[in-house]
Amino acid sequence: MMARRRCGPVTGLLGGSFNPAHGGHRRISLLAMEALALDEVWWLVSPGNPLKPIDGMAPLAARAISAGREAKRARIRVTAIERELGTRYTVDTLGALLRRYPKRRFVWLMGADNLAQFHKWNNWRAIAKLMPIAVIARPGYDALAFASPAMAWLRKFRRPLSSLRGPERWSAPALVTLRFDPDTRSATALRRADPDWARKHGALFQRSISCRDAVTHRLIPGSAA
Repeated sequence: MMARRRCGPVTGLLGGSFNPAHGGHRRISLLAMEALALDEVWWLVSPGNPLKPIDGMAPLAARAISAGREAKRARIRVTAIERELGTRYTVDTLGALLRRYPKRRFVWLMGADNLAQFHKWNNWRAIAKLMPIAVIARPGYDALAFASPAMAWLRKFRRPLSSLRGPERWSAPALVTLRFDPDTRSATALRRADPDWARKHGALFQRSISCRDAVTHRLIPGSAA
């Protein structure tokens, strides 16, 4: 049976803890939007990353609000839809999004740091078969990423950037690499500069600010009504 052709908006998906969100997230999203001719980018604020420790993780609402502040006045939509979908792993989230939005064309955006450990993700080959992947170079991680077990498998699916700008671009597996001027900002560095970020801002945000999901339009649990 021929797969249904997707002809709706072209959407980049950037997943992460956003603990907290920062200007680097915004910058790579806007640059990827331009490079790949995306209509918009969704920031998937994860309820919990199986590969990251819980200690120091701010509440979901606080992280979503920090993301919303960084996404202002840009074609970036902040969503905690994974909580609503009840998915734990990226492969399940992406599959659910493809079913829920049958006309949209998606591309998975991830940094080279994630590619370096992509082989540890649950059913990572299936992720590559669901939608194209655009890997964003990141200082200090490129060598590890391109020598990783996942890259050994993905290398045969590498495509030129132009292949994701044509009308038939949304076939998978497909991998493109994006290189922008280095940006050294990171959530880890921000937390080191303010180790109390989760405690101080999490409680404050939950008490005083409401946060509505930009994709589902529902209030994100934990924020003020």
